[in-house]
Amino acid sequence: MHSLQCVLQVQRSLMWGPMASVSWLSLRMCMAHSSLSSTTCPNPERQEVGARKDFSSRLATGPTLQHFLRSASAPQEKLSSEVEDPPPYLTMDELLGRQRKVYLETYGCQMNVNDTEIAWSILQKSGYLRTSNLQEADVILLVTCSIREKAEQTIWNRLHQLKALKTRRLRSRVPLRIGILGCMAERLKEEILNREKMVDVLAGPDAYRDLPRLLAVAESGQQAANVLLSLDETYADVMPVQTSPSATSAFVSIMRGCDNMCTYCIVPFTRGRERSRPVASILEEVRKLSDQGLKEVTLLGQNVNSFRDNSEVQFNNAVSTNLSRGFTTNYKTKQGGLRFAHLLDQVSRVDPEMRIRFTSPHPKDFPDEVLQLIHERDNICKQIHLPAQSGSSRVLEAMRRGYSREAYVELVHRIRESIPGVSLSSDFIAGFCGETEEDHIQTVSLLREVQYNMGFLFAYSMRQKTRAYHRLKDDVPEEVKLRRLEELITVFREEATKANQTSVGCTQLVLVEGITSASSQTLKGHVLCRTTLKDSSAYC
Repeated sequence: MHSLQCVLQVQRSLMWGPMASVSWLSLRMCMAHSSLSSTTCPNPERQEVGARKDFSSRLATGPTLQHFLRSASAPQEKLSSEVEDPPPYLTMDELLGRQRKVYLETYGCQMNVNDTEIAWSILQKSGYLRTSNLQEADVILLVTCSIREKAEQTIWNRLHQLKALKTRRLRSRVPLRIGILGCMAERLKEEILNREKMVDVLAGPDAYRDLPRLLAVAESGQQAANVLLSLDETYADVMPVQTSPSATSAFVSIMRGCDNMCTYCIVPFTRGRERSRPVASILEEVRKLSDQGLKEVTLLGQNVNSFRDNSEVQFNNAVSTNLSRGFTTNYKTKQGGLRFAHLLDQVSRVDPEMRIRFTSPHPKDFPDEVLQLIHERDNICKQIHLPAQSGSSRVLEAMRRGYSREAYVELVHRIRESIPGVSLSSDFIAGFCGETEEDHIQTVSLLREVQYNMGFLFAYSMRQKTRAYHRLKDDVPEEVKLRRLEELITVFREEATKANQTSVGCTQLVLVEGITSASSQTLKGHVLCRTTLKDSSAYC
């Protein structure tokens, strides 16, 4: 058996629970003999006697039953993100970074930016240093995205570029370690390890706490992976380290995963089930950011406004919040917990001068109390992302979005009535399975009817594991997808120009985030969308 296959076979059997130590002792034994051959694990027949003695001696000095019982009863949410006692097959010194330099690259959504900050917080506590110089890095970690094929191809291309750098470093005393983090690691797993032998570490979105151990294993020359999804990991006790010291804004993750199971979407398979952070831990992080002088926070989640804190028993008695009118879910109605309206209310009270945004929401989770709160609080930005995906009710049904075109348009009207001058943005997919020209025309008409201020439009990219992959046919030719996408972009730009022209002449409060370029002194920033001045109030 190939040594990599041996490693992966053992890792497949691990659930990273109490028995992980014994399993890894077996793996360590296999690794210790791997020097006998570069392509095979030890011969079971020739090594049987020695292996038994070696394993027995290691087991005698290893963890006891009491150790397993303590591990099994330990709470999932750790009270501290400090370095813990090392597993039996590693020493504390091996777990420490020993001032090795880490270079981090982030691809994809805002959640990946926050994940990068979480990963760096964990590594920093383990003794690693951060570098912005690729050439001096001892460890290169790519935080990846899998939402579309193009996003993954970007990572494959980047790995090809890094291959030459790693080859040069092989001749040095300190070899370069390369890791793939996030959604692509979760989706492709063994394909990455088999296709790119240069990749040393894989860590899924729920495995960042394990990075010090994974990197320690990689130092022995073995590939290491942990891509198990969790039902409760939220990194609530990990304070993200801002990647830009001069930043004026920050992302705050409030929940992870998604239960919507839209037909086209890979997120539930790369990020797992929905789970929310306790409100108390979120408020603590927001207070710290306010104390640091940050002027804006964006609350993050794959379905951010479906937030539901069930961390305390008494929260389960809370009355469940209604969905947006005319919307349904693909899952059984959930009961109890502190909902998004409660959290948004509490966050907005931390610092009245700190602006609050949130993304990415689902249209079904905009009950009236959320809209009313956004209207009432001056520091909650009057901007809502409202992903439509299509303007055709038939396509929306195939996508399992839980609403019709009519229900969506009614929600748009209700939002604009509740929040005068609100800015709307949306997502659209061109060329989904079975989309006809009539379906496409209906999407074009929705763009004209709503007049979004901002949009994110893409051609459909089928993802393995999704419901569409198993049950639908990707039958729209690529050239048709691209033509329809271009038409959508053209119409969006026309309508966005009309919508944004209504702001001409208004006075806006702008959060300055920097200059447009090194050679320019033009400032750039974001507006609040409603500005309260000393003597007047301007709505835009």
